[in-house]
Amino acid sequence: MMMDVKEIRKYLPHRYPFLLVDRVVELVPGESIVAYKNVTVNENFFNGHFPDYPVMPGVLIVEAMAQAAGILGFKTMGKTPEDGSIYYFVGSDKLRFKRPVVPGDRLQLEAKIISEKRGIWKFEVRSTVDGDVVSTATILCADRKV
Repeated sequence: MMMDVKEIRKYLPHRYPFLLVDRVVELVPGESIVAYKNVTVNENFFNGHFPDYPVMPGVLIVEAMAQAAGILGFKTMGKTPEDGSIYYFVGSDKLRFKRPVVPGDRLQLEAKIISEKRGIWKFEVRSTVDGDVVSTATILCADRKV
């Protein structure tokens, strides 16, 4: 199942400059998602991180992985934010960074559902650029009513 940014916006409440998923290329509800973010030199965060050597902040890489996991969670539940539901990123474990992300990279975002209990979802997430691992983690997201 492919999703363009117009459909992604139905499943994520984020908007520019904080929407960090450009396209979904694979999605199996209840199982996994593969999406990506095209990283360009025009991103606002590169003005200060770092002007002479632009590197995407690690927290934004984690946020991008969490947004991909959020799309997977919403699609799995058959809900959208319009239904009065919001998905909060509430924690991470085993977070590791292996390489920097720079302008021109296409950051691939992957998430797999590990478990769900009382609205707390656990995902195994990973990001890559050209097949090289950028980061890995286990993250928790909470489905809550707005």
